[in-house]
Amino acid sequence: MPAVRNRTLPIYVAAGCIFVGFAIRSFGLPLRVDELGGDRVEVGLLYSAGTVTAAGLSLPAGFLADRFGKRAMLLLAIAIGAVCQVGLGMSRTVPPLFLWQALAGCSVAAGQAALMAALADAVPPARLGRAMGWLTLAFQVGFLVGPAAAGTSLRWLSLQEVLTASSLLYALALAMTMAGIPATPGRETGWNLIGPLRQITRRRAFAVGSAGMLGATLLWGTLQAYLPLFGREQLRLSGVQIGYMIAIQAVANGLARVPGGRLVDRLPRRGPLVAAGLAAYAASLAILPHLTGFWSATVLLALSVPVLATVYLALGVVFGNLGTAETRGVAMGLYGLVLYLGLGFGPAVFGAVMERSGYLAGFTACAATGLAMAGLTAVLRSERLTLWKPVAAG
Repeated sequence: MPAVRNRTLPIYVAAGCIFVGFAIRSFGLPLRVDELGGDRVEVGLLYSAGTVTAAGLSLPAGFLADRFGKRAMLLLAIAIGAVCQVGLGMSRTVPPLFLWQALAGCSVAAGQAALMAALADAVPPARLGRAMGWLTLAFQVGFLVGPAAAGTSLRWLSLQEVLTASSLLYALALAMTMAGIPATPGRETGWNLIGPLRQITRRRAFAVGSAGMLGATLLWGTLQAYLPLFGREQLRLSGVQIGYMIAIQAVANGLARVPGGRLVDRLPRRGPLVAAGLAAYAASLAILPHLTGFWSATVLLALSVPVLATVYLALGVVFGNLGTAETRGVAMGLYGLVLYLGLGFGPAVFGAVMERSGYLAGFTACAATGLAMAGLTAVLRSERLTLWKPVAAG
């Protein structure tokens, strides 16, 4: 146990620093677009610029992490992320934000693939759920600290200054990575990506995990992209209240991670948990636009987000178990590919619905799509379906 902890703690701390910066960017971007005269469609397109880039580069990043080592890929991701944070803060019109968001997508793709692959290498398979729980707890600490700090800082600083100053967090992540994560060499796997892809994607678990991931990310991505504007325009909250609402959600999310990871480790099959959790979270998203005020919305978010958190842990274990030591970066790259496709799809599509018909129509349409994906996940894991070779769905 102490040896495992010594290998994983630097990963968790570096991840926490990166995700504080990421959360500040997610909090500030829609508000900055609004300051610059942009609309909801541009907010959705900006999120999509980052997530589509991340989706496109996740698989190559995972492959390169296998080839050249996880730490090298993580250092590159951190450097790009810091530059993008400064660029977002310095931009004075909406169009340059698209460039910085696209580059930020490169950073996210490389960073997540490297972090998750390094963690999967460092722990035994029987403890992967708990390890993912601690890693994603570090993410959620970032989501807690980021919006709370940004929202509070707006009392004294401009939004531009908050975004620019947040680049210092990446310097902390860089120092932690250099000091605490070993520079393990890459593997001489050659440049053939087709073989590992065929090995992974032919399994039923990949189809089940991909359907579940798309459902989870379109629900989560849509809500997080528009929650600041929803809070301001419909709930009539101040910037500080919006920051606290997101922070409370992050606390509930984080508290669910370690017990959720233990639950996932004990389950022989994760498919039913994914399908049921997606359906429950979709129902909560359909309820959200009918609420008013700070506390009703905040309580709903705090009660529903642990369900989705456990779904994500189950999906992380499914994808982590798809790869071998030589192909784990590719497996986690596929995880990122599906993840960011969903995160980009949700804000772009349902943001257009919100712009034309309001938050009620947009969130309801998103919830209905999430329910459909939950049903597809249940169908794909059924043993009666013989399109894939019957293997454990995870």
